[in-house]
Amino acid sequence: MNLHGVSGHHEPNSEPPIPTGSSSPKLKISPKLNRWSRGRALRSGVKLDHPIPRSDNSPRRQVTEAQPTDEADKKTTAIDVEVTAGKSIYLVSDGTGWTAEHSVNAALGQFEDFSLNRGSSVNTHLFSWVEDEERLIEIIKQAAKEGAMCFYTLANPSMAKSAKQACDQLGVLSVDILGPIIEGIASHLGVSPSGLTRGAPGRVKTLNDAYFKRIEAIEFTIKQDDGTLPENLSKADIVLVGVSRTGKTPLSTYIAQKGYKVANVPFVMGVEPPRTLFQVEPRKVFGLKIQLVVLQAIRRTRVKTLGVDTEAENNYSGIDLVRKELDFASRIYERNPGWAVIDVTNKAIEETAAVILRLYHDGRDTSTTVPRISKRY
Repeated sequence: MNLHGVSGHHEPNSEPPIPTGSSSPKLKISPKLNRWSRGRALRSGVKLDHPIPRSDNSPRRQVTEAQPTDEADKKTTAIDVEVTAGKSIYLVSDGTGWTAEHSVNAALGQFEDFSLNRGSSVNTHLFSWVEDEERLIEIIKQAAKEGAMCFYTLANPSMAKSAKQACDQLGVLSVDILGPIIEGIASHLGVSPSGLTRGAPGRVKTLNDAYFKRIEAIEFTIKQDDGTLPENLSKADIVLVGVSRTGKTPLSTYIAQKGYKVANVPFVMGVEPPRTLFQVEPRKVFGLKIQLVVLQAIRRTRVKTLGVDTEAENNYSGIDLVRKELDFASRIYERNPGWAVIDVTNKAIEETAAVILRLYHDGRDTSTTVPRISKRY
């Protein structure tokens, strides 16, 4: 039986990648940024250009990507990724695996220093839509062979019990993420859970108002990307502003998937933002700031992927120009004290989105406002 998993997940492209070859130009970045990047790479299993010394016989892992269930599309794409020896974590779910993936990734963030000091990676493998016991046991057997730890979110009590028994018998360290939560809610409500998986035939699936609101929000956000249709800014629930490469587009898309209409407006030095931006209710506008050295590194990476010439690169990622753009944005923020300004340096999209939504629903309580942008970089 084939095991379809997803491993080595990367967060949205909001930070500079790690150089992977000796022939690639080396960016001069701060030790803090380099340390953060190395930590991210080690957690995801990416090969570093100067890892802790190891032999040429170091292990390799195979990354497999889950494919659609249609017979015509049942193919497995494999990519060999060379990594330092590390630990494996299996994530097993009878649904999309979102809960398991995000819970484990949040926990892994607590071990960044440990990974850096030991120089080893943690490789996560996600197995979604595991709804039959045979496949479940196969996955756990594979976990036992790899010496992996297993986390699972299985709504069906029988499947969860089988997972626990198999892990115990095969000596696989395991954690039931969903079980204790379901038991706690059942006790609190005084009713028994349905035990139905997300895709079970008996589970009610309705296209309710919330679903259509989410679709409408996504469509709106796509049309309003990068300052398009500024006359519609008043219709947005949230407006994101900032200089180029501060992550406005991926952040807008992520928040839109939660049902919010999001518009984003880029700040271009020497070009005044649209007049309609300043007519939007201030609590709906969020400015994005980022450290100078990080923004320059992101822009350099961007221009290299586009293959532009040296002059164009300097006009986009030159240190003096980037500093002037950040100063330009800073002056706009200072003229609009009602806007919240959020530092997105080295932050995941999910982290920034959580801050924005909290401030949005708090009505921009001054006690929760993030610090203003600094003129020193």
